[in-house]
Amino acid sequence: MMERIALFIDGANLHFSAKALGFEIDFKRLLAEFSVRGQLVRAFFYTTISDSPDFVGLRSLIDWLDYNGFMVKTKPAKEYDDGEGRRRVKRSMGVELAIDAMEIADRMDHAYLFSGDGDFLRVTQALQRAGVRVTVVASARTKPPLVAAELRRQADSFLELGDFRRAIERHPTHELRIRARDL
Repeated sequence: MMERIALFIDGANLHFSAKALGFEIDFKRLLAEFSVRGQLVRAFFYTTISDSPDFVGLRSLIDWLDYNGFMVKTKPAKEYDDGEGRRRVKRSMGVELAIDAMEIADRMDHAYLFSGDGDFLRVTQALQRAGVRVTVVASARTKPPLVAAELRRQADSFLELGDFRRAIERHPTHELRIRARDL
């Protein structure tokens, strides 16, 4: 019997982890890489959005993900004053991820959490109590490590993001060849 799996991708966390490792993610390749591990029940992608010009590239990625097998969850980024006169942006999607994970816990055997954020410790524990295996996909090789030690210890298994670089890396030259061929 094939294991039922779901992917929970903290978009900002995955982006910064891959960037720290020196590559960009090809989400089509990522989906293919993890689809062979079992019956893919759902692939969630979580991110905050803004009207800022910095988010223009993200909007096209969100559209692509939405049309290509991912369930995209977004919410507006919130700006706030950090108390010292600096503007900061809150980009957390943790509550949304936790709720989605618990809502489909009875329909999956294995959750792949693409984040090293220690805030996901409690949802990892809750999923495990519900009988779901949890694998954290993040990086301990970056300086500093981009995975919380307590999350890594709690997970049933840990996959080093850098080990998947060849399988999931976006190759701009390959994209150019595809686009030229499509013309």
